[in-house]
Amino acid sequence: MSQAASPEVIITAFIDAIHPNFNYVVGITAFSGCLVTLLVVLFAFSTKESRRRLVFHLNVFAICLALILGIFNGITSGTAILQPFNLVPMSVYVATIVFAVFPPLFYDSILLFRLFALYPPATTPKITLLKIFAFPFCIKCARLVVITLVLNDFVNSATSTAALVQHTASTWFRNPYMTAEWTMQMVDNLYSVSFFLYKLHTRTSTIKRASGITERIRQIFYISVANFVFPLFFNIAQIVCITTNRSPYTGTMLLMTNDYVTVIGVLCATIWFSGSDWVRTRNESSADLLHAEKMGSGRGQLSNSGQNGSGMRFAVDKSVTLGGVDSDPGSAIQSKQLSTLTNNEDSYVLHPHAQNRGYSPV
Repeated sequence: MSQAASPEVIITAFIDAIHPNFNYVVGITAFSGCLVTLLVVLFAFSTKESRRRLVFHLNVFAICLALILGIFNGITSGTAILQPFNLVPMSVYVATIVFAVFPPLFYDSILLFRLFALYPPATTPKITLLKIFAFPFCIKCARLVVITLVLNDFVNSATSTAALVQHTASTWFRNPYMTAEWTMQMVDNLYSVSFFLYKLHTRTSTIKRASGITERIRQIFYISVANFVFPLFFNIAQIVCITTNRSPYTGTMLLMTNDYVTVIGVLCATIWFSGSDWVRTRNESSADLLHAEKMGSGRGQLSNSGQNGSGMRFAVDKSVTLGGVDSDPGSAIQSKQLSTLTNNEDSYVLHPHAQNRGYSPV
């Protein structure tokens, strides 16, 4: 007669079984909390102008997708912890996988969108747009096909949630579709970010005197690099994990973490420049109010001097400045070169503003 298992063995086995789902709940809940906080900050520092831009709406939609992933993950993993013998319906489990695999393609498209700041579709020749965007468009289509094949094979592989879990565990190791998807994701991001930084450098290399503008360009460079480097590290970790580790749990955690890191990186860049616009708007409002008060005081003094029979002459300085620096023929040429990066209401672009105004191509 077989000997009954001791309570310690049963408890240990149960802990080992729920440990991956517990990690999913804790990690994704923390990331979702960060996104909610950043969403509040995004709206707090946005202006009427920034809220009309397409990139603002794309960021909000990206946050919604990431939060939906957090909700589905909480339902799926929480049920696996609290009711290990009564898993979620198959439709909920499939929806969790869909929101974990598909959104990175959309997040990377937001990173590609910044190229429209350097090449506005309304003023750029069609052949130039074709040369620049043909490669990323093709690779995104290839990624879409690969992800669709993965999900189609996944859904048709079983008829229950438990069978889907087993299928994931058995097909995870060296899965060619997921390996191809993560490799193309690295190439896609590398092209978008490197091309953006290269064109940003070539178009602003002649700016020497406007220290404020060069400082902002340096900030844009660091933010763009960060938006690529951190997802790149996770892409490499995912590929290493899928080719060396037969268990899908670590790779799944890396996949969802990469989703949230990408969203947070893009969102932080938008908040950075929305905050700059918010500060600029407040400074302009304060400057206009101070100017109105001075004009009112000047009118009063002018009226008094007229009564005393004395005159007053006003001189207007019409010198043009770029970032608070008086212009000369050289700086005027630089201003003209910089202004070729025209502005439009649907993208953040390089555009010089007098004094405290900035530009935001992210």
